Amino acid sequence: MALSNEQKLALFTNIVRAMTLDQMMMRLIRTGRLVGFYHEGGVALAPSVASGAFLRKSDPSWPHLRGHGVAHMLSRGVDVKPYFAEHMGREAGCCKGRTSFHMSFPEFHMWGASGNIGANFPLSVGFGFAAKRKETGQVVMNCSGDGSYAEGRAHEALLMASLWALPIVFWCENNQMSQHSALADVFPGVRVSALAPGYGIPAKVVDGQDVFACGEAALEAVAHARSGKGPYMVECLTVRCHEHSVGSVNKAGVMFRDPEQMAAWCRDLDPAKLAAARLIEDGVATEADIAEIQARAAKEPEEIEAFCNRSPATPPIEDLVKAVYAA
Repeated sequence: MALSNEQKLALFTNIVRAMTLDQMMMRLIRTGRLVGFYHEGGVALAPSVASGAFLRKSDPSWPHLRGHGVAHMLSRGVDVKPYFAEHMGREAGCCKGRTSFHMSFPEFHMWGASGNIGANFPLSVGFGFAAKRKETGQVVMNCSGDGSYAEGRAHEALLMASLWALPIVFWCENNQMSQHSALADVFPGVRVSALAPGYGIPAKVVDGQDVFACGEAALEAVAHARSGKGPYMVECLTVRCHEHSVGSVNKAGVMFRDPEQMAAWCRDLDPAKLAAARLIEDGVATEADIAEIQARAAKEPEEIEAFCNRSPATPPIEDLVKAVYAA
């Protein structure tokens, strides 16, 4: 499905915002201002931005941990300031600063995230089953990395979604690395989406560095699922230039990944730069338009930090344990 010029500009705006906020988070964690980890998105954020671009407010979606789901939220219109306050352990956080990088935005049907890889698959089946049974017209966006498809529950979810024709989009952001395991070492073949035909699910593979290709795939996948035709799978091929989480080693197995290759990917595969060039080449935007969008995005971190700093820090441990009901 072709994108309108307005949709292209929205995708470009949000990939610029996502990458700017990703850099802000790297600065905050390196200066000790976060209460937990951060898993850098880097140049792999285009699929995340596209995943939420064509969802309705009532559509459940499950971000994954790369970039902590910020890019997934931006294109849905979520006010992300409380989520950053959550990372900084502030009372203004979406969970009052108690959870580090876990989130909850019920008004957007975003119910949380889990460090348990693949945990969103059975939840997506449940929400998809409810949507079909109640005829709500909702679509469930199940986002994951390639590593999730080594989980048995992912295969169970694909099977049940296909058998029951559930309105689920299986959105795989394949950066070819599962923490410290290269895809080639843990998965037979080179495409995760090769699983889909075995379950009778249509699938598409797109360039995950091209935010517009990802957007077109999301538009098509969401329309397919919402029309009652059942699940759809999209595999976005992207790259991870840095370590799994800030401060950890950047290895594939026991070997360090090639730093020159990582630097080349960061330089040549920046999705915001690639999208800007396309917009100018196609006459959708001028250099001045691009600069204005970038300038607006550059102001956002300052506004977010000011919001977080105005909020008191998380209370002492005696108050925190009052919300613990089992141990």
